[in-house]
Amino acid sequence: MTVQLPLGFRSHVANIGIKDTTDDFTLVVADGTCSAAGVFTQSRFAGPSVVVSREHIANLSARAVVVISKNANVATGAEGMANAREIVANVASTLNCATTEVLIASTGVIGRQYPMTNVRMGLTSIPQPCSETSADAVARGIMTTDTVSKVAQATVSGSSSRVVGVAKGVGMIEPNMATLITMIFTDALIAPADLDRVFRKVIDQTFNCVSVDTDTSTSDTAIVMASGAAGVVDLVAFEQALYEVALSLTKQVARDGEGAEKLIEVHVDAAKDRDQAKTVAKAIVNSPLVKTAVHGADPNWGRVAMAVGKCSQYLDINQDNVVIRFGTQEVYPTQIDAQGLANLSQYMRGKDVRIHVSLATGTSDATVWGCDLTDGYVRINADYTT
Repeated sequence: MTVQLPLGFRSHVANIGIKDTTDDFTLVVADGTCSAAGVFTQSRFAGPSVVVSREHIANLSARAVVVISKNANVATGAEGMANAREIVANVASTLNCATTEVLIASTGVIGRQYPMTNVRMGLTSIPQPCSETSADAVARGIMTTDTVSKVAQATVSGSSSRVVGVAKGVGMIEPNMATLITMIFTDALIAPADLDRVFRKVIDQTFNCVSVDTDTSTSDTAIVMASGAAGVVDLVAFEQALYEVALSLTKQVARDGEGAEKLIEVHVDAAKDRDQAKTVAKAIVNSPLVKTAVHGADPNWGRVAMAVGKCSQYLDINQDNVVIRFGTQEVYPTQIDAQGLANLSQYMRGKDVRIHVSLATGTSDATVWGCDLTDGYVRINADYTT
């Protein structure tokens, strides 16, 4: 089923010659100025696109967002910054809006300048007005090494308003908003301050809980824009719809991790606070030993114990009180026999593997998502720039 952008948004997706013949330029434009919010990478090597978009979204409004894929425009110095600003200014001129109303995101190879001759030519082909409304096309246009496009949608309860999101990202992913890019659009009428608050809360519960390879991108960008075309909605209902879309995209990103074959979900509960739960969960999902065990369908719970144990800053974690489960099967402290291990191995051959750890230090919890580690990840990243 084709997913359409919400009311008040249109798009233009094209190839402008960034690297190859696939789509590499995506523009989503609203009929008018939108409430908007954004969160970005905390990397000290943040690219010009991040710098510019941070500046432009500071007033919590936007009219359009541009995404250039196949080139991150990172570590490109003053020339790279000038190129990013030129693109934004050119798009703003075409749309007849203020430069500060245009956001930009970039993703791809680091350390290379945009091919500006091609870019300038491509910018002249932006139709006026833009007429496309396919969210699927937008999702495809922002892909790099993704194997599938990532789209999600939800309806705000009690209204006709929709929330539609797209995302890209399969490697260099452990956001800390923060090569993850996500754009979410809604036709709900939301006050800018409310949109910013709700968006940051949802991002913290979803995209900031995904990790493919522990590497925080220089380009992580998450943006939400609300056109208001569908009218006022209940804020609680909107937050739930936004969460559903963000969670779906988070899981899609994890499942499509470079070379990945399995989605890993780690839930840690009975923790002192959410920070402790999330830290321990991330230690588990990020462990190469855990990730390879999942890939090989090896119920080696000792690797999970190792990952919990290396969180040595938490003196209140007592190994005698910790409980470890694969799926619903307890594996520690209760020991299982050879047949039980064989049954667990069969469970781990599935596409979704859940690890559940209870710390017995409190009542808080957190869930994070990741993927297995395969030889495919090594091949993709060994050959990335070639």
